[in-house]
Amino acid sequence: MTKTILITGAGTGIGRDCAIALAARGHRVIATTYSMDEAEQLATESAGKIETFKLDITDAADRAIIAELDLDVLINNAAIGDSGSLAEVDIDRVRRTFEVNVFATLEISQIAIRKMIEKKSGTLLFISSVAGRIPIPFLMPYSMTKFALSAAAAGLREEMDTLGKGINVSVIEPGAFHTGFNQSMLGKKYEWMEKQSFFSPEQIARLKKRESKEFKMLEEKTTRAIVNKIVQAAEADRPRLRYVAPWLQGFGVRMMRIFGK
Repeated sequence: MTKTILITGAGTGIGRDCAIALAARGHRVIATTYSMDEAEQLATESAGKIETFKLDITDAADRAIIAELDLDVLINNAAIGDSGSLAEVDIDRVRRTFEVNVFATLEISQIAIRKMIEKKSGTLLFISSVAGRIPIPFLMPYSMTKFALSAAAAGLREEMDTLGKGINVSVIEPGAFHTGFNQSMLGKKYEWMEKQSFFSPEQIARLKKRESKEFKMLEEKTTRAIVNKIVQAAEADRPRLRYVAPWLQGFGVRMMRIFGK
């Protein structure tokens, strides 16, 4: 069945690829982006098959647009990343990451839920991360927000089940994919840690080398695996609570949790 699906943060990476995949399957896709340039570019590249507009989820006026739309599925994909030692990172950087990844995401979801309750159907998908399952040192400003988002989705799912209005909630937890997002996020801490930090220049140099090596090894070259999971969840009559890809990374995270990570 054709659905009306809105995706936030669809200008690049997983969100963009997901919009293209869902449109190719015949759904009405509304792909929102942080900038007007990204919106226009995606509309042009899709030959008008994808509806686009600028949506900054932290802007109340932009969020209000959602109230006018009759959505079957909301995919909460918009997010920012930040990194650095929690002992010294500027708290405003952490606060900003929570503002986008958690607070604004919840606010836009609440708007969509009101309309879904009225028609007694709908699906909310929260794009979290495997970084929301295990703590990752020096990546915690981002990782903490994803812990919060995964927990929020699980709790909201049970609340909506109790409400009994036909609203589904699922969390999607991508592993490492080569979209450029990880490199940008990892690099943010070096903008200030290389100038002044509790950690020595030698320690920082080793950290940078280790992160580069690990992500080069872990990152999937295409987003196909996670896009397939998002499509599966969006189309399901009753999606599962949790979808993870790549499978091997998800399995590894599960084992780490079992052994106390």
